Amino acid sequence: MHEDVERCVRALRAKDARFDGWFFIAVITTRIYCRPSCPVAPAKPENMRFYPSAAAAQGAGFRACKRCRPDASPGSPLWNERADLVARTMRLIADGVVDRDGVTGLARRLGYSPRQIQRQVHAELGAGPLALARAQRAQTARVLIETTAVPMSDVAFAAGFASVRTFNDTVQEVFQLTPSQLRARAARGLPAAGAGTVELRLPFRAPLCPDNLVGHLAATAVPGIEEWRDGAYRRTLRLPHGHGVVALRPLPDYIACRLRLTDLRDLATAISRCRWLLDLDADPEAVDLQLRADPILAPEIAKNPGRRVLRTVDGAEFAVRAMLGGQGSEAVARRVTARLVTAHGEPVEDPDGGLTHLFPDTATLASLDPRQLAVPGNRRAGVTALIGALTTGSLDLGVGSDWHAARTALAEQPGVDPWIIETIAMRSLGDPDAFNLTDLDIKRAVAVLGLPSGRSLVEHARTWQPWRAYAVQYLWAAREQDINRLPA
Repeated sequence: MHEDVERCVRALRAKDARFDGWFFIAVITTRIYCRPSCPVAPAKPENMRFYPSAAAAQGAGFRACKRCRPDASPGSPLWNERADLVARTMRLIADGVVDRDGVTGLARRLGYSPRQIQRQVHAELGAGPLALARAQRAQTARVLIETTAVPMSDVAFAAGFASVRTFNDTVQEVFQLTPSQLRARAARGLPAAGAGTVELRLPFRAPLCPDNLVGHLAATAVPGIEEWRDGAYRRTLRLPHGHGVVALRPLPDYIACRLRLTDLRDLATAISRCRWLLDLDADPEAVDLQLRADPILAPEIAKNPGRRVLRTVDGAEFAVRAMLGGQGSEAVARRVTARLVTAHGEPVEDPDGGLTHLFPDTATLASLDPRQLAVPGNRRAGVTALIGALTTGSLDLGVGSDWHAARTALAEQPGVDPWIIETIAMRSLGDPDAFNLTDLDIKRAVAVLGLPSGRSLVEHARTWQPWRAYAVQYLWAAREQDINRLPA
């Protein structure tokens, strides 16, 4: 979009927040770059330059605006809507793969050469993987500087910088302020968060209907790893350098996020996974505009626009849970999973609530006697085979996975039916077009709304593509159920 100058200028003059994260505006006279909704009066068009990423603007010698903080805008929705190489690369960079494993490790995960990835990413974003990861490190550092009292030397290494000097130079270059000046500007006389604890706001593009997101999470929460407490969804997180506990509270203008981490190097990854879980980088206006063209869906959208597709913080965990529960009783599925967590999950401490364990990793699950899974024998073989595929790597359900390859691998597993495949595609893979005719709640909603059923529904749903997973959220909302409303 950054190449459509007229459209970019119109969005800037309208201060349209829907385009935040889609592109960035840099002003050659001030050497500052902004988000489209920046409240500062726009410069003359001839003095503007448009970039597809914050990293590209930084690479061209511009610093981030201190007023609109463009580095903190929602991410581009393109990276979660697409399954091509660039989109998969961006999801893995957000998950911290470049910081942990370098571009070589990123390339290995994607099955391409570093040169191919560099070329394709730079062509679309105006910056390579290292520059994009550097921009993310700068934003992570800013969050730690402004929301904690962690010493600056610890901030530097927690944010992923190789040295304190590189940290100081990058912060100064990107924000035109030293780390100490950033912390002083952010001070409001509020008590700093405790060691290992970070409080921040997760932005999103309005509108956002949180009912089906937190309602679903609360209704299906597995005791020990998840809970609804004091108006927030809380859960444990297994992270690359340790573990954490997150509390996510929906507010009108943002999601309040409180993270307690055993290793602050996991901050950027934890934030990325929370944003992925709640689909916060979506473009609800684009989705609802297309779905609203269906006269049957239009009234449901008018009631609560901006429904997101609930995902997961761990693709493998969700796949195992889906196999354990199937389309059976949710209460039974929670009980079975809770017993597995208590018996084989890694214990954690939670001074702020009642969380007790991490969900067992695939290596632990693979070592169990299948009889310990406490599911019927015919399903047990399928769960065991799925765990084996996840453990060996023949099935990849991570954020950088190839959606087509993952679907093919799932279909080859015993006991994996179309409902399982499409449910995992929606929640673990994040496919915005995942759609399943065999879902019982979809069948019930179809009857309530008067939609055609069976193969006729497939034809009808073609007009919803590529947003059928979002259409499913509106179908589910047509019936009164706990997953569609905020807990009391």
